[in-house]
Amino acid sequence: MNTPFHLAFPVKDIASTRAFFGDLLGCEIGRSTDKWIDFNFFGHQLSAHVKPEELVQAQTNGVDGKNVPVRHFGAVLEWNQWHDLADKLKAEGIDFVIEPYIRFEGEVGEQATMFFLDPSGNALEFKSFKDPSQIFAK
Repeated sequence: MNTPFHLAFPVKDIASTRAFFGDLLGCEIGRSTDKWIDFNFFGHQLSAHVKPEELVQAQTNGVDGKNVPVRHFGAVLEWNQWHDLADKLKAEGIDFVIEPYIRFEGEVGEQATMFFLDPSGNALEFKSFKDPSQIFAK
């Protein structure tokens, strides 16, 4: 097992952040105050800090014919777990930045990917590899 990473990021408020990461994505909630909240984000520690003045829309770069938000974070999930999450998000009516699809199909690094925003406008990407050895393939 890899060592978990830690990421701190700005959000507009605790209530919508708690609902999104805790209720929708199913992340266990850790310590919190009225200014920050921690989540177990698929085995990693996220710390959301209320700092609306730091929220800016991410610029995009073209990747595989899509406009990918440059500033984003997310998780690499197991294949079935990714599909289950994509189905759940579609059922919940999430407005995707990039709809779930297979990127680099038939090429090195083939992966399932999707992008969407949290309530504060932070871009998230969730991806999966049928062949996990492809995650760092060149």
